[in-house]
Amino acid sequence: MLEAKLQEASVLKKLLDAIKELVTDANFECNEEGINLQAMDNSHVALVSVLLEAPGFKRYRCDRPMPLGVNLASLTKVLKCAKDDDECTIKAADEADVLNLVYEAKHTDRIAEYDMKLMDIDSDTLGIPETDYDARVTMASVEFSRIVRDLSLLGESVRIEVSKEGVRFASDGEAANGSVLLKPTEGVGKVPKKDEDAEEEQGEEETNDDNEDEEEAEDGKSIKKEKTKVKKEKDTEDVEMDGEEENDNENFKPEGDDDEEKDSDDEESGKKRKKKQANGASSKKAKTVASSSKGKGKKKEKDDDKDFEGVIIELNQHVSLTFSLKYLVNFSKSQSLCGKVQLMMSNDVPLLVSYEFGQGHIRYYLAPKIGDD
Repeated sequence: MLEAKLQEASVLKKLLDAIKELVTDANFECNEEGINLQAMDNSHVALVSVLLEAPGFKRYRCDRPMPLGVNLASLTKVLKCAKDDDECTIKAADEADVLNLVYEAKHTDRIAEYDMKLMDIDSDTLGIPETDYDARVTMASVEFSRIVRDLSLLGESVRIEVSKEGVRFASDGEAANGSVLLKPTEGVGKVPKKDEDAEEEQGEEETNDDNEDEEEAEDGKSIKKEKTKVKKEKDTEDVEMDGEEENDNENFKPEGDDDEEKDSDDEESGKKRKKKQANGASSKKAKTVASSSKGKGKKKEKDDDKDFEGVIIELNQHVSLTFSLKYLVNFSKSQSLCGKVQLMMSNDVPLLVSYEFGQGHIRYYLAPKIGDD
């Protein structure tokens, strides 16, 4: 049997809103790794692939692989009965013909339960080959949505061109032409080598920083001791200004005792400074690594993705392809799931539009236009 509980029903709502106009009926393939949907539109121009990973659910159980044939329009109607912050549980028995959905309100005792009929859908899972793309553009999903919607008012197709200058979206219409150029904010690098080179350079910088810190810790012992003595003398002078009687009594201490106290203080302060330097070096290293991973825009930190800004371009060679704006407008509806989107392109290869979010991902593949087709 299948039992999958989502923290919020809004995730399913947003997913269906993004794909319901492309796909009418589809199989949700359920297994121990999660729930996967893969389907093509009626014209076989676009393919959508959705993955909800098992760890992304509050509770997940799938005893054996099973397909759930669903009419997406009907499922959308059932999901409208749930509030966005309701906990949503999907249940299906083995070889069942009904899908059970339970909505539990977080702040009240309200529990709603719905049953939806399943369908027998014959569909073949398409093997999507792994492709080494020549260009990868990472940008804010809101910006991508705005661009394709604006250009769809001018024409039916858009030419996406990725070069060292940036990424350009251009549309030629009967009454007007328009183009939008986005320049890279993180520089241009080669797709396969950028991550490795950055990591190597980062490792060298960290090693140099560590060596410098160690040298300063050893060679600067005498200097630090002198600074400590000067600071201590200043402190004693300040105390004398405030209370002369107490310090007058201290002046009667034997000279030997005073020297021993200074030496012990110097040793303790030196140890503290060494610890402080070591902690500072480690914290500096952690900050540097964190900033470099954020700049790459790669492995997703979901909280940062919501406020993603700028444009990151990774380029091997110049790419220029033309696509249907109608499909790109549909793809851009996934902006509610993720704050950033990745466009991956190679000449004469379908465009990959990828949104990564907390529970998994949604990916669209769109064949380019050739000539007047």
